[in-house]
Amino acid sequence: MRIGIDVGGTHTDAVLLDGDDVVAATKALTTDDVSSGIIEALDVVLAQAGVAEASIEAVMLGTTQFTNAVVQRRELAEVAAIRVGLPSGDGLPPKTGWPDDIARSLGDHCYMLPGGYLYDGNPLAELRDADIDRVVVDIRRKKILAVSIASSFSPMNPEPELRIERHVRAAIPEARITLSHRLGRLGILERENAAMLNSALLDFADRVVSSFGKALRLRGLSCRFFISQNDGTLMDAEFVRNYPALTFASGPTNSLRGACRLTGLDDAIVVDIGGTTSDIGVLQDGFPRESNIVIEVGGIRTNFRMPDILAIGLGGGSLVTDEGRTIGPRSVGHRLVTEGLVFGGQTLTATDLVVAAGKASVGEASHVQAMDPAVVSTGLEQIVAMLDHAIEKMKPSSKPMPVVLVGGGAMLVTRKLKAASEMLCPEHSGVANAIGAAIAQVGGEIERLVSYRSQPRQEAIAALSREATANAVAAGADPKTIRIADVDETAVSYMAEGTVKLRVKAVGDIAGLGKTRKEDR
Repeated sequence: MRIGIDVGGTHTDAVLLDGDDVVAATKALTTDDVSSGIIEALDVVLAQAGVAEASIEAVMLGTTQFTNAVVQRRELAEVAAIRVGLPSGDGLPPKTGWPDDIARSLGDHCYMLPGGYLYDGNPLAELRDADIDRVVVDIRRKKILAVSIASSFSPMNPEPELRIERHVRAAIPEARITLSHRLGRLGILERENAAMLNSALLDFADRVVSSFGKALRLRGLSCRFFISQNDGTLMDAEFVRNYPALTFASGPTNSLRGACRLTGLDDAIVVDIGGTTSDIGVLQDGFPRESNIVIEVGGIRTNFRMPDILAIGLGGGSLVTDEGRTIGPRSVGHRLVTEGLVFGGQTLTATDLVVAAGKASVGEASHVQAMDPAVVSTGLEQIVAMLDHAIEKMKPSSKPMPVVLVGGGAMLVTRKLKAASEMLCPEHSGVANAIGAAIAQVGGEIERLVSYRSQPRQEAIAALSREATANAVAAGADPKTIRIADVDETAVSYMAEGTVKLRVKAVGDIAGLGKTRKEDR
C-alpha cells in the first residue's frame, strides 16, 4: 500500500491506495508549517483504512512550496552565477530580463568566462584555469555557498561545467552547486535561469525535505518517501535536495495522472477545477502533454519540462456578476466557506449557482432559494461556454475528445460540453491530484542536437535512450521496469542538413516497490 499527498495552497489532499483501489481519501486545510497539515491528513486516511503504519510501502508528496518560494520571493539564497560562453553573449549577462525584486534577492554575483562549445562540438574559446580560480576566490571572499554553472551547449558537452565544479569544490567544499546540463534543456539563457533558481532553493529544499520526513516519522511511518516533479514522475527525497526546481508545476501534472488512473484513459482532456482557477491539460499516452514554449516561473524564463496547461479564472469561489453573464476571474478562494451565499455570506459565487439549480448539496440550499432562475441559468451556461472555449484551445485536433472533470470544483459543470465526445467525473475525482502523486513512476530525460548525416537515426535514439535510462535509475527507478515513454524529434533550421533536436524520456517503477498499476505500462 502507498499514500499520495498533494499539498496545495488551500487544502492538503491525501489518499491511501492498495494496488489500484482507493482505500481512504481526505482533504485537510494546509497549515502554515505544512507538517501539521500533512500529519492531520495522514491521521485521517490511516484511521479510515484501519491499517498499521508498517503496511505502508511508500509515501508520495506533491508540493507547491518551491514554486511559491519563487513567486513570493522568499526563502531564496544569494547565488554566484558562473556562465561560460565568452566572447559571445556578453551583451546579455546572467539575470537579463529578470524582475528587479527577485534579481536583488539572489544578489549581484554574476561571472562570465571565455570557453564553452558550439552545437557541433567545436570549442568556442579556451577556458583557462587562472580565470576560473579568480572567480572562485571572489566567491569564497563573499562567503557565498550557492553556485550555479552554465556553459554554452553544455547538454552536448558538459566538460566546462564539470571542470569549474571541481575548482569550486576544491576551494569551497561546503558549496551547493547546480550544473545547468543536469537540469535544463538546450538554450543557455533559460537553462542558466533554471540553474540559478535551483541553486537559490537548495537550502530551503533541505528544510522542506527534512520537514516532510519529520512529519512522517511523527506519524510512525518509517517508509521511503518521494516528491512529484513537473513531468508526472517522482524523485526520491535525496534527489529533491539537489533539484528542488524540478517540482515546479507538479500540482496540475498530478491531477492529469490521477485522471488517467481513475478513468483508464490514456488520451483525454483533463479539466481540474479548484476554488479559483480551472487548469486544462492534455493526456497523451498516459502522461501530460509537455509545453514546447518557454515557461515563466515567477516572471523568469526557463526551459523546464513543464506540462502544457491553460489556466482560466473559473473555480468554485469565482464571483458571479452582470446577472450571471460574467464568472470570475476574481474569486473568494478559500474564503468560500464564509463568504459564499450558501454558507451564510454575502457574495454570489459559482458554487451558489450550482446549489440554487439543485445540482449540488453544499452548505444551506435555503440561502439561495430566492435567486432569479434566469441568473442561475445564464451563469451555468457561461461556465460551460468558458470551458468549451478553453478546451478548444487545448485540443490537439478539431475532433471532440473525452473530457475528464476532476478537482473539488468539478460539480460546476452541470451541462454537456460541446468540445467533449464524452464527459467523465469519476469517483474520487476531488482528490485526483493526490492519486496522481501516489501512482507516479520515476523518470529520466535527455536532450541533444544530433546529426542524422553523421549518426544513423536509430543509433542516435538508442544512445540517448541509454542516457535517459541512466538518469531514471539515478532518480530511483528500477532498471528492470524502465521503458522509453517518449521520443521527440524536431528539425532545426539554419544548421547543417540533418540536424535534429532529439529528446528521449524514460520511466520506470520505483526500485524496491511493486508496479503502480495492474497493467505493465
